[in-house]
Amino acid sequence: MREALQRAWLRRGVPARLLWPVSLLYGALAAARRAAYRAGLLRVTSLPVPVIVVGNVVAGGAGKTPVVTALLEHLAARGIEAGVVSRGYGRQTTDCRAVEPDSLPADVGDEPLLIARTGAPVFVARRRVDAARALLLAHPRTQVIVSDDGLQHLALARDIEICVFDARGTGNGWLLPAGPLREKWPRPADLVLQAGDGPGAGGWAMRRTLASFAVSADGTRIEWAELRQRHLTAVAGIANPRAFFDMLRENGLQPDRTIALADHHDYAAPPVPGDEAIVCTEKDAVKLWRLRPDAWAVPLRVEIPRGFWDALDRLLDAKLSSPHGSQTDRVAGVPRHEGSPRP
Repeated sequence: MREALQRAWLRRGVPARLLWPVSLLYGALAAARRAAYRAGLLRVTSLPVPVIVVGNVVAGGAGKTPVVTALLEHLAARGIEAGVVSRGYGRQTTDCRAVEPDSLPADVGDEPLLIARTGAPVFVARRRVDAARALLLAHPRTQVIVSDDGLQHLALARDIEICVFDARGTGNGWLLPAGPLREKWPRPADLVLQAGDGPGAGGWAMRRTLASFAVSADGTRIEWAELRQRHLTAVAGIANPRAFFDMLRENGLQPDRTIALADHHDYAAPPVPGDEAIVCTEKDAVKLWRLRPDAWAVPLRVEIPRGFWDALDRLLDAKLSSPHGSQTDRVAGVPRHEGSPRP
């Protein structure tokens, strides 16, 4: 069902056209909500430090978590202390809490737990504003807040928006449920990243690759040359499992079988018998390792053009060098700058 819907969103065929009238209602409700924030009927909260939102406008995920990780590495290299806030999608708790290295995925969410492995402070809450306040209280030296997802979370004022697309681009260009878009595109965005050459997105070209090794729960590392010689079952509980399986094959790894699971799959039980070796994504591994510490997780890397980082630094430096907190140039989450052109 999930794959059928994803295919329907790639073109304006019969299924999409049947849902198109419903998408008009969805668009009207989204526009009314945004107008309510602009008019001050709904409250926008500013923070005393710059906020960078990394998110997408397409349903089903677009690979933003590796971009968040790359962003944190870039900021750390510049000597800028950053923290991350997230809703913690898929978690079973509802409170505001810090994400610790030993936190349970069910308590904090799989993506926040994966991001926390970078060493940056990460907080989750139903309202990202609450998570940000708790983070700043616990880590007062924080200079920048990075919001993992949240382009549509207009209650949190933002200084820089980074919109991420995967190879699907904007799909058929229609709003949910007739298409993949959560909001109309094009829309203003400070910076745009796209992996692949899908339609309509534009922005800076980003390349996603797999690392040349895989790791198990205890940190044991195995190189591709040895991994290719093993009988493996590939497992993926992400937005687009097929993309991960294709990347494995492009690197010369031919799994005996593949198992595609729903995004944020909880791994309450092992996906395969104990005698089958597993290769998976890092996002799967933070949950799967509790049951199968021998599972091999292949890190995902993103290659982002130097020009993107230069453009980001210019935007961020302007914010860091000026008194912060007023957000006078930002109205209800609508940024001033258009998406950067593809180099």
